[in-house]
Parts: sequence; structure tokens; C-alpha cells
Amino acid sequence: MTDGETKRDEAAFGIVGLDDVLAGGLERDRLFLLEGNPGTGKTTAAMKFLMTGASLGEITLYITLSETEEELRATARSHGWSLDGIELFELVPPESLLDEQQQQSLLYSSDLELGETSRMILEAVERLQPQRVVIDSLSEIRLLAQGSLRYRRQVLALKHYFAKRGVTVLMLDDLTTDANDKTVHSVAHGVIQLQELVPEYGAERRRVRVMKYRGRRFRGGYHDFTIKTGGLEVYPRIVASEHRTQFKREPMSSGVAGLDALLGGGVERGSSALILGPAGTGKSLFAVNFVTAAIARGEKAAMFVFDEELGLLFARMRQMGIDLEALEDQGSLVVEQVDAAELAPGEFAARVRDCVAEQDIKTVVIDSLNGYQAAMPQEQFLVLHIHELLQYLNRQGATTYLTVAQHGLVGDMKAPVDVTYLADTVVLLRYFEAAGLVRRAISVIKKRAGGHEKTIREFDIGAGGLTVGEPLYGFQGVLRGVPNFVAQDGEGLMGDPSA
Repeated sequence: MTDGETKRDEAAFGIVGLDDVLAGGLERDRLFLLEGNPGTGKTTAAMKFLMTGASLGEITLYITLSETEEELRATARSHGWSLDGIELFELVPPESLLDEQQQQSLLYSSDLELGETSRMILEAVERLQPQRVVIDSLSEIRLLAQGSLRYRRQVLALKHYFAKRGVTVLMLDDLTTDANDKTVHSVAHGVIQLQELVPEYGAERRRVRVMKYRGRRFRGGYHDFTIKTGGLEVYPRIVASEHRTQFKREPMSSGVAGLDALLGGGVERGSSALILGPAGTGKSLFAVNFVTAAIARGEKAAMFVFDEELGLLFARMRQMGIDLEALEDQGSLVVEQVDAAELAPGEFAARVRDCVAEQDIKTVVIDSLNGYQAAMPQEQFLVLHIHELLQYLNRQGATTYLTVAQHGLVGDMKAPVDVTYLADTVVLLRYFEAAGLVRRAISVIKKRAGGHEKTIREFDIGAGGLTVGEPLYGFQGVLRGVPNFVAQDGEGLMGDPSA
């Protein structure tokens, strides 16, 4: 199919993510329903639909029964849009409705109004001969019909009228009259639903779902979207199986000799590593070491920070001789602060995906999943999101480092979400007490690609950064927090970490 044929067969919304979900757009010469409660973005999406048609030289018509022309133009101005090229037809209720003496006494006003409304719609279409039409909204027609049978027949009549004239119609329904009335669902060629969710804390979340599309394989399920200046931004769910690239799998060094030895050479390209441990053990620092090592190899990296304020992170790393701001300024590093209360999970996944696809980033850090979890309504959805995101990154040849803070400091630890089975490599950090000092230990408990040491090593964080010592062969029970000496006292210890 050529590009010209695609344009004739599809009436694109012009909203990239939504057209992706719809597998190209709306089939021409058909009637579609766009429904959602007030405030979900129906009018904004409909305007963009007509603006896209106008940009292609099509005649477009917006028929409004609920908003005034000035209100529509004000909405367009708020997005920086001009409605030039779009015909606005405002159906104004007769002023006689405000005069009791002029109201009908023998016939219901609604009977006359429905016929008059339909006549005015048809006259406008006959006069302009448009290729795209928006009718806003069906709630007014439903109220005038005063019954499901008459309402269905009215919509059917409009559908057949428009189909004979080669018009692609988008009907809006604000669900204010009867949310359970599915009359138009069976009549429409496709049904798109917009939803708004309001969490107990944080910004509202919006999502879109294609409920029906005859004869078309669309992207099912819910997809997050936001309303920003400039219109809707839709973030289709990532389906990892659709993205495959060829790359060479080889271990990526951390730049720390002891850590590389523990990892059997490093973390393989195109895999994921989970760094697990209690607060303060240095999870972020381990991730940053992989970032700086990648940049030293001439690659680009990205960090998405949920928990820590960036100014504090930059200051901490500078004390260890790592200038993240300088790396960011030179274009080798992308650092984004993520506010879990304000960001939908789908939008976050889209940010990560755009970084990897557009900037050829091969090292990604998500710090931490605890903050990511706060953006998710339920834990099982977080696991699904992470699974698809990791699969996508892996197939792009990107190496991903995730951190998770466990509850507790010593002894038994619990993580708020168990994603250890998703990660290809799991690095475990622990506090332990020995020789009267609180020390830190590291071990690799899982590595799918290649071998790794089964030892436990002590590590230290100082002004010079990260140092990983020799294996702690002289201790037993380090992971429990209070080890027993099974060899000569102090064997394998790094000395006083505070010295």
C-alpha cells in the first residue's frame, strides 16, 4: 500500500500515540463514538482530529450542541491552536424555551426540537459537503429522543446519511444522561473510551481504551495519556515482542575490579541487574559506577531518579570524585527527576523508551522501584510494567540497573515488591557487624548469563568512591548480619572502614 492509499483509507487523529493504538487512525466513511466523562479530553481530541483533516486539505465540520463557539475557540487558544479551516456550527436552543408563554402546550417541545435539530445538522452537511464531522454531544440528542428506541433510530438514520456521502463521523458522548446506555456502541463502527482516575493523593490519571473496532486489529487494553498544552499525549503500552534488534552480548565492566570479579567480568549487554539492599548500603553508587564505566567506553547513559533530590545526588557523587553534572552537560548522561505522584506509569515507560530509541542510550538506571511502585495502583501491575519495559530494553541492547530498598537494616529483609525473578542478575547488599564495626557486604545471588563468584565480599564507600575487597572466607553468617568467625580473627576484612 502506498502512502497516498494510506491517507485515503485512514482518517488519522494526528495524535501519534492514539493513531498507534488505532493501527493508523479511523477508517473513512464510518461512524465512531468517543465517550468519556466531562474533563477527560474528548473536545481536545476531536479538535485535533478535525485540524489534522484540515491540514490535508479536507473540509471539516464541528457541530456543537452543548458548547458555544466562543468556548470552543477559547479551548483551542489554550493549546496554542487556530481553528482556521474548521467550520464551527453552533446549534443554539431556541429562545422561546426561556419564555413560558411561548412553550408548546399540545406537543412536547422535545418532539419538535429533535426534528429541528436533525434538520439543521443535515442542512449544514449539505451546504459544506465535509469529509470529517464531529457531533458534540450525543447527550443532547439522547435527551430530546426521550426513549432508547427513538434515540437508536435517530443515530442509525444519521449513520446511513453520512455513509452515503462519504463522511467520517466522530460522535462525542459525555455520559451525563445515562452511562449504562450502550445504544450507540452497537451502531458505531468503533468505540473509543477516555477515563479519568483520581488517586487519594497526587494528580489525576487519564487512560484511553479502544472498546471496539470492526474488522481491525487494534492495540487493546488501557493506555495512559495526559492533556498538555498542545493537546493529548497518548502512551501506548510497550509490547516487547514488537521490538527486536541485533547486538553482541558481552560483559559490561563496572570499572571496579573487585565488583567485576564478583560478577564474572561484568553485567552482560542487553540484560537487567537488580541491586537489592537496605537503606544506606550504596545501591545508587553501584548503579552510578556502571553509568560512568559506560560513558568511559564512549556510550550514553540515562538515570531516572525517583527517590533522591538531584541536587543532593550530584553533591554526594562529587564528594566521591564523580561529577554527574559535567557528564550531563557534555551530553553523555541524561538525568531525570521523576515525581511518582505526578507521573503515570505509561508516561514514564514512554520517557525511557524515547531516551533509548532517540539518543541511542545503552545503559539505563531506575532508582528506585520503591518510588516507581508509588505510581502504580497495585503491585501486580508494577510487575507487568517492569516486565515489558525490561524486555523492551533488553531487546534494544540496553543494560538496565534497578535498585530496590529493603525494609530493615540487619537480619531478615523484606522488599516491598518482589521482582527478583524478572532481573537477569541480582546483587545483594548487606550490613554486618564484625570486630566492633558496622560493615557492608556484597554478593551475587543470581546471574543468568555466564558465571559469577559465589563468594561474599566486603566493600567500602569513601572519598575515593567504591572499593570492593577480597572474599570473606573467614566468616559464616554474614548475610544474617552477625557472622561467626570460623577462621583466624579478621581474615579477609578490609580494616577500619572509617579510617
